[in-house]
Amino acid sequence: MNQRLLIVLLFIVSCFALLYCTGPDKVVVEAPLYKNWHDTVDYVGMNACRTCHQQIYETFIQTGMGESWDVASPAKSSANFSDHASVYDAYNDFYYRPFWRDSQLYIMEYRLAGKDTVFKRTELISFIVGSGQHTNSHIWQSNGYLYQAPLTYYTQKGIWELPPGFEDGLNTRWNRIISLECMNCHNMYPEFDPASENKFISVKKGIECERCHGPGETHINEKMMGILKDTSSIIDYSIVNPRHLSRDMQVELCQRCHLQGISVLNEGKTFFDFKPGQPLNSVMNVFMPRYTGGDEKFIMASHADRMKQSECYVQSKMTCVTCHNPHVSVKFTPPVQFNDACKSCHASDENTCRLPLSKRMLEDDNCYKCHMPVSETMDIPHVTIHDHRIQVPVTDEKKKDIQQFVGLECMTTTNPSALLMAQGYLQAFEAFSPQHYLLDSAALFLQLSEDKSSRTYVDAKIRFAYLQEDFATIIALSKSMEVAQINDAWNAYRIGEGNYQTGNFLRAYQFYDRAVALKSADPEFRNKKGTALVALKRVKEAQQVFQSIVQDQPKYAPALSNLGYIYFLNGEFDYAGSLYAKAIALDPDYEQALMNQLALMMVLRNIEEAKKLAARVLKINPKNEKAKLVRKELGI
Repeated sequence: MNQRLLIVLLFIVSCFALLYCTGPDKVVVEAPLYKNWHDTVDYVGMNACRTCHQQIYETFIQTGMGESWDVASPAKSSANFSDHASVYDAYNDFYYRPFWRDSQLYIMEYRLAGKDTVFKRTELISFIVGSGQHTNSHIWQSNGYLYQAPLTYYTQKGIWELPPGFEDGLNTRWNRIISLECMNCHNMYPEFDPASENKFISVKKGIECERCHGPGETHINEKMMGILKDTSSIIDYSIVNPRHLSRDMQVELCQRCHLQGISVLNEGKTFFDFKPGQPLNSVMNVFMPRYTGGDEKFIMASHADRMKQSECYVQSKMTCVTCHNPHVSVKFTPPVQFNDACKSCHASDENTCRLPLSKRMLEDDNCYKCHMPVSETMDIPHVTIHDHRIQVPVTDEKKKDIQQFVGLECMTTTNPSALLMAQGYLQAFEAFSPQHYLLDSAALFLQLSEDKSSRTYVDAKIRFAYLQEDFATIIALSKSMEVAQINDAWNAYRIGEGNYQTGNFLRAYQFYDRAVALKSADPEFRNKKGTALVALKRVKEAQQVFQSIVQDQPKYAPALSNLGYIYFLNGEFDYAGSLYAKAIALDPDYEQALMNQLALMMVLRNIEEAKKLAARVLKINPKNEKAKLVRKELGI
């Protein structure tokens, strides 16, 4: 065999291995590899694409994707700011009111006692999320840390209300972080501080071209060098054009954001790592809840999942782009385009609609109005969307079926391992719904796992024990672990908590310190490190930790309260009281800050104020034994 032929054969074999050795249940990667998949290829921004694709740019920026995120301004807002804009949270006794001042949007939170305002907090809104077709949600920031504000405008009903997940006593007020996962499907890739959970150096103004086409640096460089391709006959592999992907990879791309279930990242991966044309499970796995009954109810961003359940999808080669042009807003897409997509398969006499024309005209003779009915969503109140599970209309009797949860389904891996299923249930419990039946399922799958010696399994067991507040099990599982071996900040934090709650403050400090080393900009990890230092009587070190948090994130109430406690220990009572007051001004129901203030009042012998604070604490938590003891000492 001559050397040239040998080289060719080796090249073919290496390509074959690259394409098909993808692991169990992996979707086969497209071939050949796109040049812009490489990690060294940079994103260039939508304005660079605009240079050659002006017409597409002009229509795309009017789509839901193009309008998904922007700075808060009167032009961006779809909301009505009339007198009815105030919202009352009866569970937590807070009112919310949005208002403009000098073209800047603010949301005020306040509490009334009779007609008197007894608490007020106002935050400047930096960004508005949502195109306005369904909602406008609002983002505030403190030194780059992004949080969701506790007020959303629901455009379809024209009402202000609490955001999804804030209802029924679950209002987290100003504390819901905007993580990279949240940002990932509402925006183009931002400049993010990886040492944090929610600190951003800069963010874009909506989803951009490269979310679906991949980073554009190679593509632009080739065009600048005169390397042009006749894309009518060949594929330009310097950039991903989704229409050249296989059917599966087209849907994988869309369902990156239109399959909003429970996401579990693969070890070592981030939400930045997914590239168009690659299988989603090369970066993460996504789980969706499954139910019996109530089949017409579904999660808002489950378009891909619902479409895959329909016979139209199963029996044809349709994809999302069969009906949708991603460069053109549905607001400007004529009904005939959607109907023509239906008629491409249902054009023959036996497949056309059998309803009389008079009945069809009640819905403007549009197929999707009957077969993709407008429905409410399970997770977003006051919102309706077209159900993408194309089907014969559900009868009214069927709609009365009671929906019951039966389990999670992994949407990205055909035969998921028991350990992967356990991770899905743990994530569902911690991030979405703290229902103990989810932990029961996680326990079952952990028991069924065949890889009990792996670090991934041990980490999952520690997470499970943490969620059950089973600190003894955390200690047992981590007893032989070297602190430096922990490479996941959250698991270091969980082990720290296990040790702190069982009184081993030194080992708790070591693991908290490891968590901070891995996520140095996370205020919660740093705050826990500081509390461990206080327990170890290393007060000066704790003071430095709390001061650094307050300097970095001045509206983090726990650090303000803890820093006040340090000054209290040092006898600097006035400054301690001012820090407690700042924490309480951020959260009037922050029990620990109120208790710290109560202790200060007792030391200062300010009896009347101590009585008020004790009563206030017991109203928040009637079981607070320390507050009860103070009232007893004060003779109340």
